[in-house]
Amino acid sequence: MDYVSALVPPVVMAVFFIGLIVTIVKSQGGANKAKEDAFVDATLARADSARQASGDTGV
Repeated sequence: MDYVSALVPPVVMAVFFIGLIVTIVKSQGGANKAKEDAFVDATLARADSARQASGDTGV
């Protein structure tokens, strides 16, 4: 029975990892893509304007 207890943790982690990958793949694109892209663009624009306001050239 030691082999069962040795195999359970990797199998459980593999199942959760596969579920995570499936969730990530399913959430790509679709109806939320434009909303997510807009959020990222707004965040980048805010960071860029804050950098320019502080006089940092980023180099």
